[in-house]
Amino acid sequence: MSDSVKETFTAPEPRSGSTPHHPGRRPARAPAATAATALPPAPAALAAKVRMLGPAMTRSMQRVAEAVAGDPAGCAALTVTGLAERTGTSEATVVRAARALGYPGYRDLRLALAGLAAQQESGAAPAVTADIAVDDPLPDVIAKLAREEQQCLADTAAGLDATQLGAAVTALAGARRIDVYGIGASNLVAQDLAQKLLRIGLSAHAHADPHLAMTGAVQLRAGDAAVAISHSGRTVDVIEPLRTAFGRGATTVAVTGHPDGEITQYADHVLTTSPARESELRPAAMSSRTSQLLVVDCLFIGVAQRTHDTAAPALAASYEALAHRHNPRG
Repeated sequence: MSDSVKETFTAPEPRSGSTPHHPGRRPARAPAATAATALPPAPAALAAKVRMLGPAMTRSMQRVAEAVAGDPAGCAALTVTGLAERTGTSEATVVRAARALGYPGYRDLRLALAGLAAQQESGAAPAVTADIAVDDPLPDVIAKLAREEQQCLADTAAGLDATQLGAAVTALAGARRIDVYGIGASNLVAQDLAQKLLRIGLSAHAHADPHLAMTGAVQLRAGDAAVAISHSGRTVDVIEPLRTAFGRGATTVAVTGHPDGEITQYADHVLTTSPARESELRPAAMSSRTSQLLVVDCLFIGVAQRTHDTAAPALAASYEALAHRHNPRG
């Protein structure tokens, strides 16, 4: 973030008791209650989780994580006390490490370790996703992925709050300007939403560069809208511009798989996606895209319905303007 942007706006802090009113600013909302608990990672994803999350852990938690990844069979046979003694840590540290790796508690981690140990002992092919082995033939891969995607879409649809969605649609349909934030795989979804809104005549911009996102966010005001897309709800480069937009008075929307994440503190409306199933080659940030695209499509269709009188001609005009690029010339 550039110094000039920092000097332009000081973001509001999360609510802690009463917050004084400032023009153009409003207090952050309390984190939303968790609607669904993320599924624990599959056993085969454990090594990937350790590599990804290990650097952010304390040294004592790292010892626990490295032990379970290096010897799943041996650690699966240990009680929480036994693993604490083996790693020179405490029982509380073992439990914290299990939760940091995505398991509700040590019992769940121990079950995953037993499953991983059994897989290694049987010589079964390693998993690419929770259901797909590395040696599965492509027809099986197609069928299994289709089932997984269908379940992801069904779970997202079942958990999507129609009231929150309607409020977000109203905000976008009437916005002077719409900024959309997303990083990595979520930026693909952000670009998709912005392009769709642009086709129906709305002023929408997707920002992948965090500096440009902040530069745009400080220009927002009441009557504008900002949409942030982050599966984890903890992506700093998405949270910062959303927090800035929130403080400037824009209506803010968060699309996330974790309704208790920090991102929701700066969102007027929260749209929750289904928990993503992780694997070593398909982390949550990638597999969450299917459910995010469903939410984006719901947003777009809702906005198109609300603005049909202007959206239909704008869409027709864009088709006409691009038609010659899709037809071969004689």
